[in-house]
Amino acid sequence: MGAIFGKHSRSCDCGSLRAGDSGREVTLMGWVSRRRDLGKAGQFVVLRDRGGETQLFLSPEVSAEAFELGSGLHAEDCVAVRGRVQDRGENRNPHMATGEIEVHVTELEVLSRSETPPFPVRDDPGAGEPLRLKHRYLDLRRGAMQRIFRVRSQITSAVRQTLSARGFQEVETPMLIKYTPGGARNFLVPSRLHEGRFFALAESPQIFKQLLMVAGFDRYFQIVRCFRDENPRQDRQAEFTQIDLEMSFVTEEEVFAEVEAMVASVWETVTNERPETPFLRMTWSDAMARYGTDKPDLRFGLEHVTITKLVAGSGFRVFDAVTEAGGMVKALRVEGGAARFSRKGMDELTRHVQKEEVAGAKGLAFAKVDPEGAWKGPLAKPLSPEVQARISEAVGLQPGDLLLVVADRAPVAHRAADALRREVAARLGLVDEDRWCFCWITDFPLLQWSEEAQRLTPSHHPFTMPRPEDLDLLETAPERVRALAYDLVLNGNEIAGGSIRIHDAAVQARVLEALGMSEEEARAKFGFLMDAFRYGPPPHGGIAAGLDRLTMLLAGTESIRDVIAFPKTINAQDLMTGAPDPVSPDQLRELHIQVSDDPTTR
Repeated sequence: MGAIFGKHSRSCDCGSLRAGDSGREVTLMGWVSRRRDLGKAGQFVVLRDRGGETQLFLSPEVSAEAFELGSGLHAEDCVAVRGRVQDRGENRNPHMATGEIEVHVTELEVLSRSETPPFPVRDDPGAGEPLRLKHRYLDLRRGAMQRIFRVRSQITSAVRQTLSARGFQEVETPMLIKYTPGGARNFLVPSRLHEGRFFALAESPQIFKQLLMVAGFDRYFQIVRCFRDENPRQDRQAEFTQIDLEMSFVTEEEVFAEVEAMVASVWETVTNERPETPFLRMTWSDAMARYGTDKPDLRFGLEHVTITKLVAGSGFRVFDAVTEAGGMVKALRVEGGAARFSRKGMDELTRHVQKEEVAGAKGLAFAKVDPEGAWKGPLAKPLSPEVQARISEAVGLQPGDLLLVVADRAPVAHRAADALRREVAARLGLVDEDRWCFCWITDFPLLQWSEEAQRLTPSHHPFTMPRPEDLDLLETAPERVRALAYDLVLNGNEIAGGSIRIHDAAVQARVLEALGMSEEEARAKFGFLMDAFRYGPPPHGGIAAGLDRLTMLLAGTESIRDVIAFPKTINAQDLMTGAPDPVSPDQLRELHIQVSDDPTTR
């Protein structure tokens, strides 16, 4: 055993000591963060561990042996020290939590040496993400990353405590499941024991948590890993984590109450502030009309106004073409915006909404209202004074305001108006970064038209209960049927989504028929669930919250990769381990996967 490790336990972590600890004998262990050599006068070494940093002072007068060892220390060497805590007096460092003190070292032991790291281990390492992901174990040593994962741990701890106290049982569901086409693409896992057959990795526990309700578990939760083999997207991961809930004999409002209690507990644990409940409620149709999105950021105004009927037949070619084709015209009033957006600024807004990844809009029309109330700009000439007056009244235009108008197919108009609203708010500094604005979005459409599939598809999933008052529309006007579905939205982010489930076999059959799914196809995909529902399923509902998204918001980071310990890149690669990597032909043969001897056909 060394002089310290094995003989002495750590007294505390490196972020704990304060002025009140002066005179105390302590043992600390951690990594060398930085070192400053004062020659024979001594050395300052900053020691770091999960708890924070402490400054050490090594002097030949206190310990010649420790001083000599300290002279050979390098960044990221792992060491143990013993010494006495000293108050720094007027030399306190206000930028360190432990800046009131330093530890005068009497003993030092080098536990292990470090090579020169590929980047500095500090809050701003000055290294790109690929390099940090390749050496993720070093990236995670950084104080900023340690803080993020403390937040993540606080969230999961609060979830478990709150739900357990409210009668929920934690139950694990399988990861290796039956492949059920539809929804997200599954990862497939070949079975060695059953030639030619495959498992799928579960994209969610949806079916199993419903089966737990049939089994009488009543209140289930799980913090569960989910898998989706999706195309590369900036902020998606092939594997992610959900906080999953399901309850029997509940209404929407009862689900809301349980989730609000959980979320309030999480926020209080992490921020020391408890959000006010119940949260705001807003229907999907209202959210789309006012904000153009089903996840509106309510920290600022700039609501949309639909003016399609006001400009129909106005004589302005662009508006007339859109309204005749059944499209939509939406307007935004920017209070005092006439003077705040130059022609260059308007061109930038136009290019923003034209970007395919933003909205793919054809363009942006606008008018500025001068001090006398007259319109100026591109919309002033083609619209008659009567049409201008109708728009001004509907939108609430005042002298000095800026009017922004988008006209396109409804989905594009919604996206463009939403993008405009957020971009204008960012440019004008309208977003209150210290506010948390929670909102339930309800009454989603049960079904939606998929351009890709050219058919109706479920807005959530095919087990979502239609609103009882809309059941008669299933066969005659399925796109008008509203669902008992709901999302919890926070500051423009969807943080949870769920629904009341169908428990009536007849209703389930009607929904599957509306989706164009035959009884044979339904049985092939969901036969085991349909069989279970023959034995008295209870009314039930639930929700899934994204743990990664919650952590991002509460930790104040902008990348989902920051809140996952060992994430994949945007292209679903693990730069640290090299996964995915090739496997040998022998391994493939063992899994009954044919391997050609001709390398050009592999």
